[in-house]
Amino acid sequence: MPLYTYRVTAGQESIVADMLYEKIRKFKLPVKALVVSPMLKGYLIAEADNEFDAKQAIQNVPHVKGLLANTMQIADIATFLESKPIEVIINRGQLVEVISGPFKGEKAKVVRVDQEKDEVTVELIEVAVPIPVTIKLNTIRVLPQ
Repeated sequence: MPLYTYRVTAGQESIVADMLYEKIRKFKLPVKALVVSPMLKGYLIAEADNEFDAKQAIQNVPHVKGLLANTMQIADIATFLESKPIEVIINRGQLVEVISGPFKGEKAKVVRVDQEKDEVTVELIEVAVPIPVTIKLNTIRVLPQ
């Protein structure tokens, strides 16, 4: 099934996608999928049966500038669909802030990092008695030094 590309106002991609989704759902238009990617500023991608259906979906939708003439295949946008986690290197002695859990908002110093378990042991700084606490890596934010 071909993919059609809509030109939209830059920065309005998510809003346009929400409006299109509601219109497609309300009128039961034959558009199968919408793709919004932060790597494609000013563009939205839709999967539809034919060009007529793709054009019908964007009629009277604000912030849509038009439909590009060329269609694409899924292989053309495969790189935009892959999710790659951001690797953050945390070292012993680094200052971090706990962003969730019972110690949310507390500043701490890294004592030990266990990459295999995705855990980090930190020592809370702004408390009367420094307590070592083991928490998940995704519950901390590295503070600028």
